[in-house]
Amino acid sequence: MVLFTVVTLAVVVSVLLYYYFTRTFSYWKDRNVAGPKPIPFFGNMYKSTLRYDLPGGVFKNIYESFPREKVVGIFRMTNPTLMIRDLDILKHILVKDFDNFASRGLEFSKTGLGQNLFHSDGETWRGLRSRFSPIFTNSKMKNMMYLLNGRADKFVEYVSEIIATTPEQNIHALVQKYTMSTITACAFGLDIDTFRGDIETLKRVDKLIFTPTYAIEFDMLFPGVFKKLNMSVFPAYVTNFFKELVETVTTQRNGKPSNRKDFMDLILEMKNKKQIEVVKKHGDEEATMVEITNGVIEAQAFVFYAAGYETSASTMGFMLYHVALDTKIQDRLRNEIDEYLERHGGKIELDTLNELQYLDQVFSETLRMYPIVDNLQRKAENDYKLPGMNVTVAKDQIVIASAWGIHYDEKYYPEPEKFDPERFSPENVAARHSFAYLPFGLGPRHCIGMRFARVQSSVCIITLLSKFRLEAGKNTVRSFSINPYRVVISPNKPLYVYVYPR
Repeated sequence: MVLFTVVTLAVVVSVLLYYYFTRTFSYWKDRNVAGPKPIPFFGNMYKSTLRYDLPGGVFKNIYESFPREKVVGIFRMTNPTLMIRDLDILKHILVKDFDNFASRGLEFSKTGLGQNLFHSDGETWRGLRSRFSPIFTNSKMKNMMYLLNGRADKFVEYVSEIIATTPEQNIHALVQKYTMSTITACAFGLDIDTFRGDIETLKRVDKLIFTPTYAIEFDMLFPGVFKKLNMSVFPAYVTNFFKELVETVTTQRNGKPSNRKDFMDLILEMKNKKQIEVVKKHGDEEATMVEITNGVIEAQAFVFYAAGYETSASTMGFMLYHVALDTKIQDRLRNEIDEYLERHGGKIELDTLNELQYLDQVFSETLRMYPIVDNLQRKAENDYKLPGMNVTVAKDQIVIASAWGIHYDEKYYPEPEKFDPERFSPENVAARHSFAYLPFGLGPRHCIGMRFARVQSSVCIITLLSKFRLEAGKNTVRSFSINPYRVVISPNKPLYVYVYPR
């Protein structure tokens, strides 16, 4: 009798769990939206949940599996989500009808690091964006060029030292040292020797930020649970690191801007203004005020570090790997750099970087092949009928676009597996749909640090290739997979190349 009762309860529980974890799976079929068949509990996220692939890799595969569809209905765990494949519809969502899609649907907390610009919701985001955008203006960037040039010079000195005994280097790991140096200097005003010094604390922070946890999958199963409970998805060590960092820098500067003209100076100047007024769409609505507390500053310090360090390192690592494989591209790029430096007396200045057209093409092609943060995600504020379709996005529903899928679509980029900077010649760019290139997003919510990332990377590439040449060797891999244990696109193998003085 006891055994029968136990078996009966087990069956009942199993049936209830099965129902709960499949209850939404008829959603897209009922609406005549094509999509891949979901698996109980996982939806379409089986491979990424088990860390066989990144979510971006899963979305790329789905994108490629439905070449004739404008939209694809998918399930992130049990959460019905709409993938946008049609670029004209995507343009409406990201630009024309942006007010209905101002939120990313990633907000998890209004305290702690959750107050950052990347994760914040529509209203808070508008306020933060309006105040933080001036940090990346031309004049502010000019003031930081001395920091970038100084770190690039130190980087070149370090490279000269190590290749004297070991010319073969993991190029991705090597440029990580540069980006870690520049972001700590430009964001926090810290003169840390990331080349030779002890950086174990920064390495631990890196691992905790960029190693995927199951918080995202949990939020897919129970949408909004972190926000409702005001819970952080970041380890206490990371939260405390940025809290102590901001306190230390603020104390050192007596709460006021110094003469370094770095991000912390600009943020301290902002703090003295106390509040940000959020400008809403409708003027008759009462404006929301966001106080600039230490917590808000800590959150922005966190996102500046996370966005400015590993994304640029991975981009440059991939770029230098490819120019090592293709000497014709490298020679053309180096000739452009040599001519640029000769024209400007060896100086790298912000106003003249736009002269390096081929460098920009190589950079753009790198981000086409490796859109470091792939998934573009937006949340509908209200029900939204897709233009030209009988499909409605429900209020609070998530829509996504796969930049990786779009970037490998042969309609826009023939032979997408080939590294070809000519795709980004002015005439080729003009002939292509403007939304076929999405490494930084597009529209009002594009990456605010896009220009800093390009300048930071350009200074490094110019300085490095003006002094060294790169060559593929016996340990240089010709193919590799993407590491599923990093939240950004990174290689699963070391990218070894030989670095020689010119």
